[in-house]
Amino acid sequence: MNDLEQNYARTFSTAAGAIVLQHLRKITIERVLGPNATDAELRGLESQRALVHQIENMIQRGK
Repeated sequence: MNDLEQNYARTFSTAAGAIVLQHLRKITIERVLGPNATDAELRGLESQRALVHQIENMIQRGK
């Protein structure tokens, strides 16, 4: 898996990659749902957050 992790690190270490990663964080991790959010909305957002965290973990392991 080391090659894959290094590819994540290379991809997101560019200026464009950093912008994309920041956008992903903004629309997932930094997003707050209101008190009227449905169970499906909460689960969907949590899945998206988990994916962004996975990408960030792969980047860190690839460095």
